[in-house]
Amino acid sequence: MGITERRLRQKDEVRSSILATAWHIVTAEGWQSLSIRRIADAIEYSVPVIYDHFANKESILLEFARDGFRLLTKKTELAMNRHTDPADQIRAMADAYWNFAFRNKEYYQVMFGLGIPCTEVEKCLPENGRFRELMMEPIQKLLDKNKRTDVNACLKGHTLWSVMHGLISIKMMKTSDMCDELNKMVLEDAVNGFIKNLGK
Repeated sequence: MGITERRLRQKDEVRSSILATAWHIVTAEGWQSLSIRRIADAIEYSVPVIYDHFANKESILLEFARDGFRLLTKKTELAMNRHTDPADQIRAMADAYWNFAFRNKEYYQVMFGLGIPCTEVEKCLPENGRFRELMMEPIQKLLDKNKRTDVNACLKGHTLWSVMHGLISIKMMKTSDMCDELNKMVLEDAVNGFIKNLGK
């Protein structure tokens, strides 16, 4: 292995170590505990070494958000592909979205800036665009199936996401006394109402 290849490999190893350490801090103590200084201390490198790989903390957050959107897209696509009927696809994808949020809480928080000041990362990641396109597929299919040319599919897609995200945010940020089971029932009721509305 040449000197250049060795340096590139070492650079990749340090970068991976930074991300792994950052993720460990987040899962152990929460996003509020993450800082460039904490990462540097944990991996026993100087702060400038971290800045050689990431411009700032927000760059690290973007990496995690990107990973989160990739994983969310994979989960919702698998859920969609288990069904052929678009109404069943919407229900399955909403359920997959819900499960992803609570099984991958740290990802969900950074993807949508829940409890993290400064982030609007979902607006600047192409991975988020793919997820939104995927969510639109069964909605458009159901509208076509029901010959609904009077409905704005984009608006309906945003409505569905807003309902799902709103209920998850309420539960995740503990801004309601609603029990977990009731919260999920509200989601299911809202999704069923949403699907019914597309058929009118």
